[in-house]
Amino acid sequence: MNKILIVEDDQIVANIYRNKFSIEGFQVEVALDGNVGLELMRSFRPDAVILDLVLPKITGVEVMKKIRSEPCFEKLPVIVLSNTYLTGMLQEAWKAGATKCLSKANCTPKQVIEIVRSELSENGKPTGGSVTAPSNAPSAKNHTAHTASVADAKFQGDLQKTFIESLPATLSTLRVLLQGTIKAENEAARLKQLNELSRRIHSLSANAGITGMIQIAQMAEAVEALLKELYEKPKNITASTLRTVATAIDFLGVLFNRGIAPESQEIPEANILVIDDEAISRRAVTYALEKAKLKCIGVEDPVAAYKMLSEKKIDLIFLDVDMPGMTGFELCTKLRTLPAHKKTPVVFVTSLNDFDNRTNSTMSGGTDFIAKPFLFIELAVKALVYVLRGRFEAAKKG
Repeated sequence: MNKILIVEDDQIVANIYRNKFSIEGFQVEVALDGNVGLELMRSFRPDAVILDLVLPKITGVEVMKKIRSEPCFEKLPVIVLSNTYLTGMLQEAWKAGATKCLSKANCTPKQVIEIVRSELSENGKPTGGSVTAPSNAPSAKNHTAHTASVADAKFQGDLQKTFIESLPATLSTLRVLLQGTIKAENEAARLKQLNELSRRIHSLSANAGITGMIQIAQMAEAVEALLKELYEKPKNITASTLRTVATAIDFLGVLFNRGIAPESQEIPEANILVIDDEAISRRAVTYALEKAKLKCIGVEDPVAAYKMLSEKKIDLIFLDVDMPGMTGFELCTKLRTLPAHKKTPVVFVTSLNDFDNRTNSTMSGGTDFIAKPFLFIELAVKALVYVLRGRFEAAKKG
């Protein structure tokens, strides 16, 4: 019997993986933090490890480095399950010797088990399931497969039901923690609230991914990455970043209310336009959108951008203010006269971060405002909110 060690601080997620691996015929141990994980490594001697990167006490990256520092574990398969927006940690995990890195938001327990079996097979270890039909009894084999499929469907359905029932309490907790972060009287208190908020969002993302609630999982992943950035670099905690976090948490509430509608589970394709006369600024916005797996078109000339908007439906616009030929405020005022763009979200991205410019952005028809220099992940969070919200509103009209 192959042995699996799961290093995961979320008890619910850990138990789900423990049960799934046990049903599939594996012997399983769970560690809720990195230190315990390392202790079990040496006593349990697993054949493979499932490792979260965001852990208390020591990070998953540090666990990964310690695993590879011991000769007997140099080739041990270590499957990292984490947040794809935490690119820095993922790169460190790869460098430290991770076998594979998987997204919690997009990977089901069944897929993880298949990957573990593949890795064990490559290492010459038997990987049979918990029940094996005789080779001369195809009907029994098909019956076993059908039974397993039905059991998986019931398991997934029960998970979704439990998850959905927990969402109102989850949203209430997130809002309380956000208010605690905003109203904190000093940096230490604020960071404590921020860390707890990040931990709750991390748990939400993992649970949403397991239950197949893809949009909730991916939105939560992006918010978690923003919170982690703010926690590690408190100087980035500003009115703008906190407003973005608040908007995202409110929108998570919208996602919670949509439930498990099949058509709402994938991140939709979107036409996004980035208008900025500076090439470096355009590339920065484009890069931020790519982090959210959103594609965009970059245009430097506001006049050419207006012509494009006159001919094409755009779902979201990121717009600079200070441009030659036509300011961003003027362009926004003009595009609001176009029937197709009366309500298209327009987010001003500018270094002109004063009260008058904030007022002008609203007066000209702008939807939101983000100041340069901005955090890539903050812009990614904003984009996800507007793209998904736009799709929901279009679906209502349809």
